[in-house]
Amino acid sequence: MGSGTVGAALALIMSLGLGAIGWWAQAVAALVVGALAVWFSSHFTDEGDPGWVVIDEAAGMFVATIGLAGWPALVSFFVFRLTDIFKSTPGVGAAERLPGGWGITADDIVAGFYGLAAGWAFQAIVL
Repeated sequence: MGSGTVGAALALIMSLGLGAIGWWAQAVAALVVGALAVWFSSHFTDEGDPGWVVIDEAAGMFVATIGLAGWPALVSFFVFRLTDIFKSTPGVGAAERLPGGWGITADDIVAGFYGLAAGWAFQAIVL
């Protein structure tokens, strides 16, 4: 399992725990971790998007699980990771081309929104 997947899985567990407080706690965590990811990853832009830096994946995963739990959160995890890895969905590649820490983090945030949409759609249709 890749380091990004491990980071996303840990963020999923933390987000599910925060979900017990409320969706707003997950949203606050997404904002805080997203801001930290931009700041932290900006220190490593000369390395591109180093695989050992996974706070950007954590930020995307927090976005992907806002208001979700259970199976919908698991669906969002898989859609988020596939979207982040393959970068074939609209907006992900463009976000990655932003300068500095913004680009390192933004592709994960955009992928997180795809995961969030999939999780909410699954919840609405199946559950």
